[in-house]
Amino acid sequence: MRNIVLITGGARSGKSSYAEKLAKETRGEVLYIATSIPFDDEMKDRVKKHKERRPDNWSTYEGYKNLKQVFYNTKIHFDLILLDCITIMVTNLMFDRAGDNFDDLNNQAIDKMELEILQEVEAFLDEAEKSLKTVILVTNEIGSGIVPEYKMSRVFRDIAGRVNQYIASRAEEVYMVVCGIPIKVK
Repeated sequence: MRNIVLITGGARSGKSSYAEKLAKETRGEVLYIATSIPFDDEMKDRVKKHKERRPDNWSTYEGYKNLKQVFYNTKIHFDLILLDCITIMVTNLMFDRAGDNFDDLNNQAIDKMELEILQEVEAFLDEAEKSLKTVILVTNEIGSGIVPEYKMSRVFRDIAGRVNQYIASRAEEVYMVVCGIPIKVK
């Protein structure tokens, strides 16, 4: 039985649709963890479209930090968790820690921020493994492009890349989705 599944791919690659397809194949209850904060009309529209695609019987938890708590929530029964998406979670956690002061962060502060984000992910994965529930995590593959011009973007790329590597190292299955086609990597 698979426990942790990571699905990655580029923007609009079909990774969320594939994750949802896998979750729908489960005969049990699904908990969908939405990590985005819809702050503008474009993001609100994306969230709306994601909600419309999901079955009505799925439970939804909206949040991006201290996610290990969902395993203790006795009000929500679930057999599978679909977390969409790690990349947005990392972004939100970075802004929680740094605000708009990325240019003022020194290497020590960046390292501390990365460690705290990795600890957040580690705590969630630890609970996932203990629970033996299937957990599907969606993330963006962001390391295939050019080196970003701005410091904040470079810090984000580096942290998100290392978070993805960490999750992949603990996952039983990893898929890369390209043009809507899932390719099993692990």
